[in-house]
Amino acid sequence: MKVSEILKVKGSTLFTVGPDTLLSDAVVTMAEHDIGSVVVMKEGRLVGMLTFREVLRVLAARQKEHRIGPTPTMSEIRVNEVMNASPTLAAPDMTVDELRRVMNDCGERYLPVLDQQTLMGVVSFHDVARAVLEAQGFENKMLKAYIRDWPEAQ
Repeated sequence: MKVSEILKVKGSTLFTVGPDTLLSDAVVTMAEHDIGSVVVMKEGRLVGMLTFREVLRVLAARQKEHRIGPTPTMSEIRVNEVMNASPTLAAPDMTVDELRRVMNDCGERYLPVLDQQTLMGVVSFHDVARAVLEAQGFENKMLKAYIRDWPEAQ
């Protein structure tokens, strides 16, 4: 199975924000749509990814700084201050096994999929798990059908 096939099954809905978007607005978008990431785009090009990982990091840092003195609120922080400006990328022709290896190596749960410079979508660790589960289910079904239809020895 290829990454492009996962994207077909997943659908084409993609949520993006600009780098100057307030972090608080991006978090509201993520919460309202029950998504773990948004793609950061500028002038039609990918410039970063914002995931809940980055949001949690900034909240934890604010909490530590708050003990020392005043800190900026989430409505004062811009996405470009906390986003991952160099996300690991996936290609549409990657196999699921390659994608799993890349995700394990980089530790990122959401990878933008680029075909040349065109953003095709985002694959998540959850999408990969679902695809593998479906592929295994299909394989098991085919093996059981094969075994059931096994010719008897004569």
